[in-house]
Amino acid sequence: MPLFPLPEVVLFPGRPLPLHIFEFRYRMMMNTILKSDRRFGVLMFDPANGEAASVGCCAEVIQHQRLPDDRMKIWTLGQQRFRVLEYVREKPYRVGLVEWIEDRPPEGNLTTLAASVEQLLKDVVRLSAKLMDRGIDLPNDIPSLPTELSYWVAGNLYGVASEQQALLEMQDTLKRLEREAEILTTTRNHLAARTVLKDTFDREK
Repeated sequence: MPLFPLPEVVLFPGRPLPLHIFEFRYRMMMNTILKSDRRFGVLMFDPANGEAASVGCCAEVIQHQRLPDDRMKIWTLGQQRFRVLEYVREKPYRVGLVEWIEDRPPEGNLTTLAASVEQLLKDVVRLSAKLMDRGIDLPNDIPSLPTELSYWVAGNLYGVASEQQALLEMQDTLKRLEREAEILTTTRNHLAARTVLKDTFDREK
């Protein structure tokens, strides 16, 4: 599979990823895959250690637009996760031998936990909206199935690529949802404390 390492970017199944393709080697890659199955692998690249993660997500090109100088805008959608077994080519772009990975079947019903994570998400959005004094609406198409919901939440944890990568590599929906519940609970509590301070300050004005 052709591989595209991207700094601090972690793609999840079902999540969109728009890209501006301008480097010559990746223009070559896109021109090649557009003639075949329109798929390539996205790997999170860590600038600190100069290495790409071993687990990534396949992206499928849904739409593309050619720009001057052979640059390109592409709109992709995350498909299935994979693990790189070995690199079979490095130039002009990386190509890897990969194996597909997926979550193990859950041992119990995750509906209650998924509902709890969704409620925490709503609490975070509500408190954020209050702090910023503007309306913030969650999209209507948030997945209800536990695994898909866990990907959606993880894909929207912006600014914490290392945490997103850890969630991507998990093969247990229960553990992924539990970790997301921890993150959202911490965020909610932090926002709630800031909201109290804001309300106090507003009353004293």
